[in-house]
Amino acid sequence: MDGLLSVVVLGLWIFCLIDVITTDESLCRNLSKTMWVLLVLFLPAVGSLAWLIAGRPQAPADLPYKGNRGTAVPAVYDRERPAHHVDPDPDAEAEYQRALRARAEEQRQAYRARQQRELGEGPRES
Repeated sequence: MDGLLSVVVLGLWIFCLIDVITTDESLCRNLSKTMWVLLVLFLPAVGSLAWLIAGRPQAPADLPYKGNRGTAVPAVYDRERPAHHVDPDPDAEAEYQRALRARAEEQRQAYRARQQRELGEGPRES
């Protein structure tokens, strides 16, 4: 039983140590990040529990799951602003789209011509 408890404490200690190190310093609660690292490093069981209870950043209540450690919502999911770049000059965008269409049509014609040549030059069966 002591062996199992030791493995659990070791796993908790490693998790908390990595969590403290990777957490942004501005998100640490109650102590500085350096103090949390030292506390978790030198007092594995007590420091790890203290980190989980009093130091770890809290997720905002409106996020769907608690694993989101206080990070902002990505722009893709933000309905207030567009997720992709919008060109401020519609005329330049229209010209760019015309050039893309023309290039695509040239490539299609070249492909068709190449296909016709290959079909016309292939071996003929008698």
